[in-house]
Amino acid sequence: MVLLATSTTGTPATGYIIAVLAIMFGITFSLRALPFAILAKLRDSQFVNIMALWMPAGILALLAIALFYSTYSAPDTVLWKLLTAVGVTIASHLLLGRRTLVSIGLGTVTYVMLVNFIG
Repeated sequence: MVLLATSTTGTPATGYIIAVLAIMFGITFSLRALPFAILAKLRDSQFVNIMALWMPAGILALLAIALFYSTYSAPDTVLWKLLTAVGVTIASHLLLGRRTLVSIGLGTVTYVMLVNFIG
């Protein structure tokens, strides 16, 4: 039986490694480029524009609900700490020009500080 994937020392042959890497590169590149190719044709679609407007907020809302539920159901959680962090997140999102990453970061830092440093 001939093993094409290994050399005499038991390690994969160089050609095999190059072929695997080339296939991985091709598949990864294709999968990442495909949405942009499809989106170019749908740019004028009303559905795509509505989804682009509402999907980020919907995803954040679902994430907030899931995290709020799992955190609140913990036995040592104090509700005011959660609500304070949510309030900081909402306020910073509205006051700082709807910068999602900044508002999530400030809300997270607020909650971590409250949980760790306020009894």
